[in-house]
Amino acid sequence: MEQPEDRDPAPPGLRLVRDLINTLDVGAGTDALATAGGLDAFARDHGLTGLGLAKRDLPEVVRLREGLRAACLAHTGARMPQETSAVPAGLLRGAPLAVTLDEEGTASLEPVGTPGGAAALTARIALAVATAAGDGTWHRLKVCEAHDCRWAYYDRSPAGRRRWCTMAVCGSRAKMRTYRARRSSGNGGGD
Repeated sequence: MEQPEDRDPAPPGLRLVRDLINTLDVGAGTDALATAGGLDAFARDHGLTGLGLAKRDLPEVVRLREGLRAACLAHTGARMPQETSAVPAGLLRGAPLAVTLDEEGTASLEPVGTPGGAAALTARIALAVATAAGDGTWHRLKVCEAHDCRWAYYDRSPAGRRRWCTMAVCGSRAKMRTYRARRSSGNGGGD
């Protein structure tokens, strides 16, 4: 299957968030972060090799990933339980960021100091989320509603109301399930 981000690329900062969420492929049952080697590969693929990520960081990175997945699923209209939102909020709250000004007076956020490991990755993620929230793109990073998918994608639709990573697969399946349920309850008509 063509991956949704191939059709709907995310803005640069949100690619990191999307790709972190997609290290777990629910449909295939694979987790790229199942080992420290997977974490190294993720860091290398995103130019984050200087962060000092190690095996001890895996549990925190996975908690961050799953919290972000829940937040992006909420962008499709699903409710995010408060106890679930507390996890990424707590991790992101601890991210060392500061506002900086350049010679033109333009303000931007930057990671502070040189945190290492999961804290450094969390700072990069927090920077991406804060930037996207500021420019209005954060709510367009979503997670597919299909329980057997949960793939993160960037919603480029004009109304910003997509609920599935791809209509051709997940959306069609959901609509077919709804249609069959209606027909079996006698409310579908048509015969």
